[in-house]
Amino acid sequence: MLLSQGVGKGAMEDDSPATKTVKGAVTGLAAGTIWGTIVATWYDVPRVERHVALPGLVRTLKMCGSYGVTFAAVGGLYIGVEQIVLSQRKKRDFVNGAIGAFVSGATVYGYRGKSIKSALIGGSSLAFTSAILDVGGNTTRVDNGKAYHAYTTEKKPEPAH
Repeated sequence: MLLSQGVGKGAMEDDSPATKTVKGAVTGLAAGTIWGTIVATWYDVPRVERHVALPGLVRTLKMCGSYGVTFAAVGGLYIGVEQIVLSQRKKRDFVNGAIGAFVSGATVYGYRGKSIKSALIGGSSLAFTSAILDVGGNTTRVDNGKAYHAYTTEKKPEPAH
């Protein structure tokens, strides 16, 4: 989804494909862990178990880890496949993201769902979402080549008396 900024390389494109893949996985891990925490708060805390010291905390940490690993796998696979497709096709368009999204969705959600049907649904829905966002130009940042400073570096003109 980050590659929909045109043909030229922008300021966000300075990283190597491996670095981008790692950043995608780490971002997915962080987002998934946060989402896992939110989901864990929606469920009732289990009753105190005999050999588990803090059952609510243990269950919350397991959910955080599960969601974190899933999101990290999706993010890493998405960016990694997108970069491979970009290097093979030599084109920057929505197709790269759609292929990356399909592969990551089909792999991760197919594995979790243990069926080809869940793989196709997961891959197709992520590919559709990625393509719509890329074609629509929805990005988190547009590089217009300008640098913005928190302060002005030029002096104000003095008013004429």
